Amino acid sequence: MQTIYINRVDRRTMKPFVLISSRPEPALAHSEYESFLRHCGLNSDQLIQIRVDQEPLPNLQLDDYSGILVGGSPFNASIPPSDKSPVQQRVEAEMGFLLDKIVPRDFPFFGACYGVATLGLHEGGTVDTTFGETVTAGRIALTQEGRKDPITLGIPDNFDAYLGHTEAIRTLPASAILLATSGPCPIQMFRVGTNMYATQFHPELDHDALAERLLAYDGHGYYPAGEAAVTIAGLVGADVAPAHTLLRNFALRYARD
Repeated sequence: MQTIYINRVDRRTMKPFVLISSRPEPALAHSEYESFLRHCGLNSDQLIQIRVDQEPLPNLQLDDYSGILVGGSPFNASIPPSDKSPVQQRVEAEMGFLLDKIVPRDFPFFGACYGVATLGLHEGGTVDTTFGETVTAGRIALTQEGRKDPITLGIPDNFDAYLGHTEAIRTLPASAILLATSGPCPIQMFRVGTNMYATQFHPELDHDALAERLLAYDGHGYYPAGEAAVTIAGLVGADVAPAHTLLRNFALRYARD
């Protein structure tokens, strides 16, 4: 396993961040929390996890928090409403209500993978299966705007990150600034306002966390069914540390007392 050294967010009185998770598998939900904790450089009292697969999203008082993080999800935002489970319909409605509060305030927000769909759709973008990608360590390229954004500090213009998604943003919202792209998927990262970010790739995943997730999602369309071991082996040695830096930079930038 790669050893990654994180600059800790050293503020004992800081307001916590919130991680909104929607994975119904307890082990994966816990692993996702640990991944964000580690790569944001936070302690357990600095990151609160809310599992919206289990309970309604509370009416968060934004002044009590440093920022909002959203993890990945098994939900497909682009499927017809009639095919969505009651839980997904509830979560989508709750996320819409939350973004109705966040966007006008330009409140710190970082959505990874599913966060692209939630923020992108809220702002009028289009999500469909046009630019879906099987699991890989893909090459991400920062745009001119991306190279000068504060949370890309210390990140090379081109870097690798773990990907794997059946749907993606096809059209960028008018309110968004494109920060990163790739050949297979043109919209890999964008910003809305000054403080709200979303990535199609997974900056929270290292190889071990990715392997655990792939074994749990065999047959879900992220890679050829039955080929989890082959897919995992093919990703050994990928250097995705620069992608982790995005989360560390976000946490360091927005941690507040």
